[in-house]
Amino acid sequence: MPESADRESTPWSYAVKLLTHWLEAGERADTLLDQLPKGFTGQDRSRCQSLLFGAIRHFGRLDQKIEGLISRPPRARLRAILLVAGFELLESGDEGHLPRVVHHAVEQAKTLASPPEARLVNAVVRKLGAAIASETVPAKLASATELATYYSHPEWLVQRWLTQFGAASTRSLLEWNQSPAPVFARWRRLDRQPNEEELAALTPTQWKNFYEVKSGNWVQIGKWLQDGSIYLQDPSTRLAIELLDPRAGETILDACAAPGGKSVAIADHFLATKTAAGGTPSAENPAGGVVALDLPSPRIDRLKENLGRIRGVNVALVQADVNDGAGIMKLHDLPTQYSAVLIDVPCSNTGVMRHRVDVKWRLQDNDFQKHARQQLALLGAASRFVAPRGRLLFSTCSLDTAENENVVNAFVERSQGHYVLATSKISKPWETGHDGAAAFLIERTR
Repeated sequence: MPESADRESTPWSYAVKLLTHWLEAGERADTLLDQLPKGFTGQDRSRCQSLLFGAIRHFGRLDQKIEGLISRPPRARLRAILLVAGFELLESGDEGHLPRVVHHAVEQAKTLASPPEARLVNAVVRKLGAAIASETVPAKLASATELATYYSHPEWLVQRWLTQFGAASTRSLLEWNQSPAPVFARWRRLDRQPNEEELAALTPTQWKNFYEVKSGNWVQIGKWLQDGSIYLQDPSTRLAIELLDPRAGETILDACAAPGGKSVAIADHFLATKTAAGGTPSAENPAGGVVALDLPSPRIDRLKENLGRIRGVNVALVQADVNDGAGIMKLHDLPTQYSAVLIDVPCSNTGVMRHRVDVKWRLQDNDFQKHARQQLALLGAASRFVAPRGRLLFSTCSLDTAENENVVNAFVERSQGHYVLATSKISKPWETGHDGAAAFLIERTR
């Protein structure tokens, strides 16, 4: 293979190509990796993701420095090269790595860009390394501007957090968002816990049945995913299920189900409860039931796949809008009211920015109120499926009061005594050690 072709098929070069797409078209970071060749797997794929997500995660900090080192804005491909090289400098944390990073970036630029641009890369990355080395961490009471620049977040968002959480918690959240996210797996098997050999791929955590996936074990992880032994899921997802507390024999409606993580968790809770009580779940003697409802979309295929891994629990999939009401359930010969309804609503994703690294660059200040209006409408629509004395679980992966407490309080107030807030749990990631999330258990009074 010619040397130039070899340079074009490395994790580094693919990271630059995908980052160029992100800069030019604003494509979602979590879908960019789908563009990698099917044969590009294992450590190469992992390294590509690390470079791509790292450059996006630190985009604000790096891009500001790059702009100060170049007389005019570079084209997207050159900008991507400089950003990936800049992330490598941040990642290394040592000026001693500067010559290696510079040399590699220049060699890549010869193929990915042009010889004149490669010479520019040589000069700019050297200066970028010096600029990064001279940085200092913002002071304890630094301004929103300083914090936003250093921690690569929009200034308006940092200011919003300072107002809501205070200086210390905001800095902790910023530091959390800038750290690489581990992958967690929930162990689904009821017959046993992972044995010593399996723990070579899984590290136990403080949360029951949740394990951190060790790098370099994706072949084994893939097998466990296929046979249903595990489900890749952050521990924050347990909050909603714990509050909902699925009870033996219930049928629960998951009203915004795709891609199916919480539906699977509800089913597994049913199975664990029945097994602990000495029962043996089967098709004839199910532990409970789950109706998964969501709009037709590309995510439905993933939902079907996940629901197909449920055993011992009755499962039904309904492709419809929760706003369609009871009529859609009648068409499918399903109940129109449920003892428990879960609605995990679309939100700003401010609790999961460590995973969704480009959310902060897409989010706008007015999005919070737009989300809140949609969430209140969805909560109202879901409530029409709750049976008398039933339970309604509202959950988000947002940290913002506007999307959590304010929505729930508005719903309860509008219900005129038909619903009350029973309890809630909110995960602030810098305190809990996992993603941010909020769960509110609302009870129908009559």
